[in-house]
Amino acid sequence: MKVSIFGLGYVGCVTAACLAKGKHEVIGVDVMASKVERLAAGKATVVETGIDDLIAEAHAQGLISATEDGREAVLASQASIICVGTPSGLLGDLDLTALRQTVRLIGQAMREKAERHVVILRSTVPAGTAEEVVIPALHPDRHGPDRLQNSEVVVVPEFLREGSAIADYYNPPFVVVGSATGQPDDNAEVVEALFGGVTEQLHWVPLRQAEMLKAVCNGFHALKVAFANEIGALSASLSVDGQSLMARFVEDRKLNISPAYLRPGLPFGGSCLPKDLRMLVQQASRAGLDLPLLRSVLSSNEAHLKRAIDLVPRNGRSRIGLNGLAFKVGTDDLRESPIVLIAEHLIGKGYDVKIYDQGIQTSLITGANREFIRHHIPHLSSRLVKDMDELIAHSEVLLLTRDDEELFDRIAALEKPPLVVDLRASNPLTKKLLQSRPGDNSEQDFSVWFGDSADGSSDDYLRARPLVIPISSTSN
Repeated sequence: MKVSIFGLGYVGCVTAACLAKGKHEVIGVDVMASKVERLAAGKATVVETGIDDLIAEAHAQGLISATEDGREAVLASQASIICVGTPSGLLGDLDLTALRQTVRLIGQAMREKAERHVVILRSTVPAGTAEEVVIPALHPDRHGPDRLQNSEVVVVPEFLREGSAIADYYNPPFVVVGSATGQPDDNAEVVEALFGGVTEQLHWVPLRQAEMLKAVCNGFHALKVAFANEIGALSASLSVDGQSLMARFVEDRKLNISPAYLRPGLPFGGSCLPKDLRMLVQQASRAGLDLPLLRSVLSSNEAHLKRAIDLVPRNGRSRIGLNGLAFKVGTDDLRESPIVLIAEHLIGKGYDVKIYDQGIQTSLITGANREFIRHHIPHLSSRLVKDMDELIAHSEVLLLTRDDEELFDRIAALEKPPLVVDLRASNPLTKKLLQSRPGDNSEQDFSVWFGDSADGSSDDYLRARPLVIPISSTSN
C-alpha cells in the first residue's frame, strides 16, 4: 500500500521505517528540508536503536521517499498518517498549530481525488480533536452530525518508548483504532493492511477514547514513577530497603499489578485503605518528608465523594433510596464507607432517605456488626428497610451504589419507576439497560443519570447527564 506520513520526527520516522519493512511504499512529508533530505538519502531523522538499518534497507529497495510537497504526497498515496508534533503550551495545553496546517493541506488535496483517502491520526492530541479539529478541516462544507458519517478519519495512537521504539512497534500492548462509530468502518481494510500484522486483534473504540488512552497510559506511568520514588524516600527514612520492598510489591499480580481497583466508581473506603494511607503520610511527616502524591490521595478521594453527592438531582423529589450502605458488596463493614457519608449528607439536607443492604440486614439479625451500627450510626439504623420491595416503594429517586440485576428487573416492571441515579458513573448494568431501548412506544419513562453517555461518547467524568428511555412493563 502507498502511504504518506506527515511529520518526520520520532513517531513519523519510526512508523515509516516499520511500515516500509512491511513492504508498504512510504512517502515521508515534512516542512523541514533537512529531515526530508536525510530520509530521501536513506538516513534516519532520529536516533533510535535499529532504525538506521531499517531506513537504509527500505531506501535501497525503493520503498521510502521524502518530499516537502504534501499535496503531491496525498495524491500519490491511499492513506495519510499524521505524526506531526503537538508540543506543550504555556498553560499545559497542546499546541495544535502544525496539526491544523497539516489537516487543511490534506483536506485540500483530498478534494482533488475521486477515490477514498484514509487519514490516520497518530499524533498525541486531546480527546475530541478528531471530531472538533481534524474532520471539520478535512470537510469544511459538512456541518453537524453529518460530518461523522462515513468519515475517512481514524485514530491509531502510538505507544513507543524512546530507545525501544522498534521493539515496541512489533510487540505492542494493544493496537487501538478509534472510529466515528467505535466499530470497524469503511476504513477497516486500510487500517488492517497497515497495522493488523503486528497484533492478533485490532481494538476498535470511539474516536475520543482512542485519543485519550495514550495520555491516560502516560499519566499512569508518571504516577507509578512518583509513587515508587515517594515510597523509596519514606523507606530510606525508616531504614527500609526501598528497592527490595518494591521488588516484593510488584510480585503481587492479583491486586498491585493488575486490573484490580482500576475501574471508575465510588470513592474508596473501609477499614484498610484510608487507615494505612494516613499512617504512611503521618510517618513521612514525622521524618520531615513531603510526599505530595500520597498526601493528595485522601483529598482526591474527598473531591470524588463530592462529585458523587452532586449527582443527586435537586428536582423537588425528597424520598431517596440507597441500594447499599457497606463500603463494598459482600460485607457489612461500615467503617469509612463513602455511602454512609453520602447518606448522612442527604439526611442533613432534609431528604427522606431509606437504605437496603442485604449484608447489613444479615448483620443486624446475627449480631455480627449490630453494636457498631447501633452505637456509631444510630441515625442510619432507623433508615434501614427490610427488603427490596420496601426500598422501591419508598423511592422517588433511587441511588445505585452496586450492581443488582434483580433490582433492575423490578424497577423495569413498574408503571411509574423512580429516577435512577448511578453514583458510580457508567457501569455495564445501567449501560445495558439504556442501550436496550425497547421500541414499544410506551409512554412510561425510565430515567438513568450517570457520568457518560450510553453511546460511549466522552463527557466530563461524573458530570450528571439525564438519559431517558421508554421502557415497557415486560422489558428486562
